[in-house]
Amino acid sequence: MKTSRLERIFLNIAIILAIAFFMMPLFWLLTTAFKFGREAFAIPPKWIFFDFTLRNFQEVIQNTKVFRYLTNSIIITTGATVFSLLLGVPAGYAIARSKSGLINTASYFFLLLLMIPPIAMLIPFYLIMRDLHLLGTYAAVIILDTVFDASFVVWMMRSYFQDVPQEMEEAALVDGASHLDAFLKIALPLSLPGIVASALYCIIFSWNDFLFALMLTSPKTKTIPLGILASFSSVEISWGIMAVMSIFAIIPAVIISLFLNRYFVQGLTMGAAKG
Repeated sequence: MKTSRLERIFLNIAIILAIAFFMMPLFWLLTTAFKFGREAFAIPPKWIFFDFTLRNFQEVIQNTKVFRYLTNSIIITTGATVFSLLLGVPAGYAIARSKSGLINTASYFFLLLLMIPPIAMLIPFYLIMRDLHLLGTYAAVIILDTVFDASFVVWMMRSYFQDVPQEMEEAALVDGASHLDAFLKIALPLSLPGIVASALYCIIFSWNDFLFALMLTSPKTKTIPLGILASFSSVEISWGIMAVMSIFAIIPAVIISLFLNRYFVQGLTMGAAKG
């Protein structure tokens, strides 16, 4: 009994230390946002007791286009997520229900696509977007994000639909339902956690995308990661402004993750069972 109690104590201490370690950058970010520039790198560090200021927030709101950056990120993230789900979910279902060995083997193409470094596809897509006169538009980033997002959705939903009992769909077909009805009214509701998990992946990937946005956007379509980059200049690095911009970038993703976390964990666990 004593050994078990000691194990729980050490386990709790280890968990607390692990959480503190991974939360340290976020804590530094939050405190830096409320510090004057000279205190950001004070030695010894001032973690709690420092001169509190809202000047960094004021400068970001008044002198930067942070809300424009956020709007652009929302537009691109929403577009990439919607198109990825519209393409990936039906494709994953079709592959999962296909009796063809060739189609099931071809599904590994989507996994292969996820293994390709994004930067390797950047130049070809840049030239394609240039020829299509889409450089600097939302569509250019949405299309490229969709290529990677939809590939993950197909692979994820293929594994998930394989876990959905086919007997329920077959019973609906016997009762006169069409294959489309069986997909929309039976398979989709049963696979909701997997769809939410896939949507969260698409949101996180598109929201955090820096490389594609850097090469394919214009000043009018820059996203929030590029707005954070604007905190760096050849003269100085505005750490306080960078911290505030980072907080604005973190908040939407954190809110969405908190609301959908239960579905995300369940979807990843069940979708990976047969993957």
